[in-house]
Amino acid sequence: MARNKTRNSAPATAAGRSKRFSVFAVIFALLSAAVYMLDSRLESFYIFEPTQLHELSQRAIAAHGNDTGAVVREIVHELSAAGSAVSPHVNLDEEWIFNNAGGAMGGMYIIHASVTEYLIIFGTAIGTEGHTGRHTADDYFHILKGTQLAYTPGSYEPEIYPQGSVHHLRRGDVKQYKMDEACFALEYARGWIPGMLAFGFADTLTSTLDFPTLWRTVWVTGREMIGNLLLGKF
Repeated sequence: MARNKTRNSAPATAAGRSKRFSVFAVIFALLSAAVYMLDSRLESFYIFEPTQLHELSQRAIAAHGNDTGAVVREIVHELSAAGSAVSPHVNLDEEWIFNNAGGAMGGMYIIHASVTEYLIIFGTAIGTEGHTGRHTADDYFHILKGTQLAYTPGSYEPEIYPQGSVHHLRRGDVKQYKMDEACFALEYARGWIPGMLAFGFADTLTSTLDFPTLWRTVWVTGREMIGNLLLGKF
């Protein structure tokens, strides 16, 4: 009798595994279809344009030169006055937070964060160097002060991005970068922003163990993302 129970339970167990696998397969297929559909519509979610941000950066530099604080204030002021499509989504509180990612360290001010875009001021007054990360978004680094250097394997000369230029790191690409001495930039990313967050948090968990800074980063990023979702900005 015990042997019969064992024989009968084996098909039941196999059937249960098959059912669970089918459920997971359906869920995976639905999620894949949703991601594909949303990915094809990413352009419709953007409220910033790289060319306009580049022009804005150059105007602010022309007006204020190496007074980087004034350059940043000019950029934020113009964005906050840019109309109903942009201004409600701009964070006017200049909250500076340390950022460690890819071995590089600097400070950042989050101007905007949503599921498909972020806009920050990132930089340092003493220089830094690291790994760009390989991201799920295009990244545009508008140099407001100083110079950024970049390197890709196989190249024998650095890419040089001086004040007023823009460094476009394409989605999925990776480079080494260096900011000699003081360098600040208006950094704009467009694509799947949540996929970038692990890179931004990894150094804290594996190296710095600076959990108060991690908490502030999570709090401000989450606050801005959720706030923008509530305003209908995906």
